[in-house]
Amino acid sequence: MPGRLMCVVAHPDDECFGFGGALALAADAGWSTSVICLTDGQAATNRGTSTDSADLGRMRREELAASCRILGVSEHELLDYHDGRLEFASLHEVGSRLVERMRSWKPDVVLTFALDGGLNVHPDHAAVSAFTSAAFRWSARSKRYPELGLPPWTPQRLYHLSTDFCLADREPLLPSPWTVKLDITSVKQRKEEAFLAHTSQVAVYDKVKPYWDRYGDFEYYTQMAAASPEQMQQTTSIFEEQ
Repeated sequence: MPGRLMCVVAHPDDECFGFGGALALAADAGWSTSVICLTDGQAATNRGTSTDSADLGRMRREELAASCRILGVSEHELLDYHDGRLEFASLHEVGSRLVERMRSWKPDVVLTFALDGGLNVHPDHAAVSAFTSAAFRWSARSKRYPELGLPPWTPQRLYHLSTDFCLADREPLLPSPWTVKLDITSVKQRKEEAFLAHTSQVAVYDKVKPYWDRYGDFEYYTQMAAASPEQMQQTTSIFEEQ
């Protein structure tokens, strides 16, 4: 029976660059998918044709919507945190907002970055990993955020994004060993099209395309938590029956 997958990211373009294959495969499998993005990316180095930060934020919101349409995402939401400063946000406050969404939308599977910060070791990525990982567990706890007025919800599995390569011009990544090697060849072109929808970030695409051409047939994930005790296993899917 198709399930529900929630992906929590820091910036517009994270959803496709990191998780586009999983999101597209989930949609193809009949799963409902939700993307929650914590910032609108106003601090990006690449600014496209924007005239100021507010205009860049507007552009990137539109780009996120276009990317999600291409990936078949059922719904997406962009929150109002400051790009480049997520590490200073309140764990309690962000956790509350994510728990509210998990209890309302009831995902079976949750995806987010790992604490390594992703290929570009971005502190916002590390922060969103910490927020989401805490919320995954807190969503199931009746003593956490009772003021929300929502019954606890227990997602079945939490996955962190991993990788089988590092960028040559970056400091050591220290990635988590993966438990899932996800073949995304059937949706690879769609993932690339989704990234190209982020027109303000074309310079990023040009830089990473050689890596995508070489390594882009697979996405790698590490299972970090489950609803009940279980032995870690190597697998090729995150969509097996929960």
